[in-house]
Amino acid sequence: MRKRIIPDAITCCNLLCGSIAVFLATQGAFTWAFVFILGGAFFDFFDGLSARLLKAPSPIGVQLDSLADDITFGLAPSMMLFCYLRPVLGWWAGLALLMAAFSALRLAKFNVDERQHESFIGLATPANAIFWGGICSLPISIIAYDWMGWCLVGLSIISCYLLNAEIPFFSFKSWAKNKTTVTCFLIGCLILIVFCAVRAIATHHFEFALFSGTGCVLWYVTLNILLYFVPKKK
Repeated sequence: MRKRIIPDAITCCNLLCGSIAVFLATQGAFTWAFVFILGGAFFDFFDGLSARLLKAPSPIGVQLDSLADDITFGLAPSMMLFCYLRPVLGWWAGLALLMAAFSALRLAKFNVDERQHESFIGLATPANAIFWGGICSLPISIIAYDWMGWCLVGLSIISCYLLNAEIPFFSFKSWAKNKTTVTCFLIGCLILIVFCAVRAIATHHFEFALFSGTGCVLWYVTLNILLYFVPKKK
């Protein structure tokens, strides 16, 4: 019984990171909000790992994990985008909050979908959160024009679709079955991270380094969509 406390405590750390990220987003501290989302992703990885290592899975832990994920990877990035767009679009920026609702739907489906033990059906909420965290970490001057703001709203609606789309997305759990695909993905990520890091150093803007997360998720989505729509050789 005591063993279950450890995974649940780690999950609660995830939830706390998400709650802090929501608060920081309302204060306009988007870079720090993204840092806490990444902290939540760190705890999200280790809560499941610790439960398996300690052999202490529990139904409560599963539900708690989904609740924490909806705060950290659903509400937090949605609130970041809302606060990021509001100076440009006013209350129309509230459309960004739809992502929180669709993230909750995606997490609920994940809990009852037996197909998602080794891979995902639909974009995982942590990946979606990292995508938007990187965008919202960029200087607000980038969306000084209304049309840029509406483009981001349109992207958020596409995110809502991808979260619940019947499109398979590989995970690192399926490494043995998708070695070539995962290796290709990791090489692409390495190139993107190095490019963004060099850009950050050259411009003295740390947020460009965080934008590498957006690039990696975009590469991940593109790769999976290509694998889904391109006919496989028989």
